[in-house]
Amino acid sequence: MQKITPFLWFDDRAEEAMNFYTAIFKNSRISNVTRYGKADPGPDGTVMSATFQIEGQDFIALNGGPMFTFSPAISFFVSCETQEEVDHYWEKLAEGGATLQCGWLRDKFGVSWQIVPAILGTLLQDKDAGKSKRVMEAMMKMHKLDIRLLKRAYDHS
Repeated sequence: MQKITPFLWFDDRAEEAMNFYTAIFKNSRISNVTRYGKADPGPDGTVMSATFQIEGQDFIALNGGPMFTFSPAISFFVSCETQEEVDHYWEKLAEGGATLQCGWLRDKFGVSWQIVPAILGTLLQDKDAGKSKRVMEAMMKMHKLDIRLLKRAYDHS
């Protein structure tokens, strides 16, 4: 068992969110679902809590009511090797949500994600400050990150 597990508090959409996330990521599975019973505070038969795994990372989801909502102050960073991978996660996770600047999006549940090509860190950390500055400027103009355009900014002198 991992030492730290993200715990996601939903009003009443934990099961829908869990199914949504596990359908998007290939290496995922649902581990356990606990449902409210007749004597419990939630509607009988609905999900109280669920555990699932995405890419080896365990998550816990709870239908805890409307007291808390998600904030972009915490997001999930998805490192992508190819543009096809960036496109896949961007399109699927943004469905019904909102796209934001610099590879950030908010999904239909209000959870924030960063869909980032793995090469971005290398491009931004180049010893040539001009190259990294051009990459940063290009990134700041994007919503979904485009590897080709980031590399073009890096190579352009």
